[in-house]
Amino acid sequence: MSTAGLRNRLTYLRDGAEIYRRSFATIRAEADLARFAPEEERIAVRMIHACGMIEIAADIDFSDGAVRCGRKALRQGAPILCDSKMLACGIIAARLPNHNEIVCTIDNPAAASTARERATTRSAAALELWKDRLDGAIIAIGNAPTALFRLLEILDEIPARPALIVATPVGFVGAAESKAALVANFCVPFITVKGRMGGSAMAAAALNALASDAE
Repeated sequence: MSTAGLRNRLTYLRDGAEIYRRSFATIRAEADLARFAPEEERIAVRMIHACGMIEIAADIDFSDGAVRCGRKALRQGAPILCDSKMLACGIIAARLPNHNEIVCTIDNPAAASTARERATTRSAAALELWKDRLDGAIIAIGNAPTALFRLLEILDEIPARPALIVATPVGFVGAAESKAALVANFCVPFITVKGRMGGSAMAAAALNALASDAE
């Protein structure tokens, strides 16, 4: 069958703006968003949209003032430090309000050598290159639980304090535990999703929503 013939048989919505409108309307109609403050709800809706699961709303967690702190940091030009290239690429730079730098150090040769020396993951080792940039930065961990665990260790070792941590590491080993440790040891404003669910797309969605509101 030709491409033209298949196109004539398939019926689907092609208007991008209408797809977005219907998607967000469906989320707001079906997800339980009642517990979120208005500024949190907008971010939660974007995170739900990124994973396609309305039930994840029950596990999205904001510390007090997290949205306000994140917006302020973006307006002031804070860099965004990312644990994965996928997350870094998912951030829409055009939405950032102050030409905020997006940083990912996982490909730095020093990260690989440190990972070998310390018998840890490259994602965790890459954070060693962030130490002089953590203070006032926005931290985005969307992939590796080991990166979030190491971040919490570093924040216990040095006095630097990020403006916000967006933490959505995903997986079956360490994801739920690392996010639980973040919540239990809360010393920095955070946005997270509890349990095994998460991923770079959800972290990027949260940051893009923050950036849009910070303009």
